[in-house]
Amino acid sequence: MRSAHLRAATVLGPLVVTALLAAGCSSSAATAPAGDGSIAVDAGDSTCGVAQTVIAAGRHTFTITNTASQVTEVYVYAAGDRVVGEVENVGPSTTRTLIVDLPAGDYQVACKPGMIGNGNRTALTVTGTPAPTGTADQNLQAAVDSYRAYVETEAQALLHTTTTLATTITSGDLAAARQAYPTARLHYERIEPIAESFGDLDPLIDMRIDDAGPGTPFVGFHAVEQILFQKNTLDGAAPLADALVANVGKLDALVKTVQLTPLVMGNGAKSLLDEVAKSKVTGEEERYSRIDLVDFAGNVDGAKHVFTALRPALQANNSQLPTTLDQRFTALVELLGTHQAKPGAPGFVPGSPYVSYDALTPADVKALAVEVDALSEPLGQISGAVTGR
Repeated sequence: MRSAHLRAATVLGPLVVTALLAAGCSSSAATAPAGDGSIAVDAGDSTCGVAQTVIAAGRHTFTITNTASQVTEVYVYAAGDRVVGEVENVGPSTTRTLIVDLPAGDYQVACKPGMIGNGNRTALTVTGTPAPTGTADQNLQAAVDSYRAYVETEAQALLHTTTTLATTITSGDLAAARQAYPTARLHYERIEPIAESFGDLDPLIDMRIDDAGPGTPFVGFHAVEQILFQKNTLDGAAPLADALVANVGKLDALVKTVQLTPLVMGNGAKSLLDEVAKSKVTGEEERYSRIDLVDFAGNVDGAKHVFTALRPALQANNSQLPTTLDQRFTALVELLGTHQAKPGAPGFVPGSPYVSYDALTPADVKALAVEVDALSEPLGQISGAVTGR
């Protein structure tokens, strides 16, 4: 997820990358409830119909049907637009499910046709005290503990490498700054869903120029990237890098407070792969440095760690799913590995283990997209498997 970021949809066949248009904001009356007891969401072009807008606290499944004319995404937001759950890249006439744990409070369900902007929103009220849904199972508790350690380690590494990036800029070494940039990006992409859960902090770190405008300055990683790689200078980069370090420091502190559950982990893993599909494999993310494959690898790393941590619990609930995920992760990682480059080789980018995105052929991009799609479906089953739904 990335609020207000320009999205692109990949159409395979010939490969076409199409810019998507912004949609307006409105809400609609509730739709009919789903027959299976889940909460139906009708994601239209100008509406976001939610079958039940007052529900009891606890675990809920939203069944989302995209009735819009374009690709959409649906979020459940807590106060301050803190992301509680999300489903992205839902094609027209497609149905997807989202499982979330909701404590009592006020929420909004946002449908975003075109996958940009604030979306069409419907208020959701959650009342009462939920039945326990914790991680009493030993396998699940071990998975949460493992993932928490991973997230905290990656956040610390992100702070260290971002500080190194800022230091090279301050020292006046453009080549060193350009080389430091990919390493910092890798650590951010591994924990992107956690960063995105903290409201406005993610845009301050990871916004794109499309998000900037009157009253919204262009800041964060990609503002630094533009100066270093497109403008080929250090002029103006130091203040942006210092602010970036400060915001990454806030993230490092906040990840220690995040509430993690197996459900949050499963949803986050699927979100990471959705990010690969819509902005990494299309080459839209790193438009100045062209290190999109670094971001691609980071998202896949993060998703694979979730799967690895949850493997014992998945094995107990769905023995075939871990086997399928092993096969699909292996195929994707091996394919990505074919695009590694050594110094002096065509497409080599200093600081990146992978070739420039510009070195990929349309056939290369299509092959990556096919493997991402093959992994996406079984990865989406993780949340249901660990919750018994």
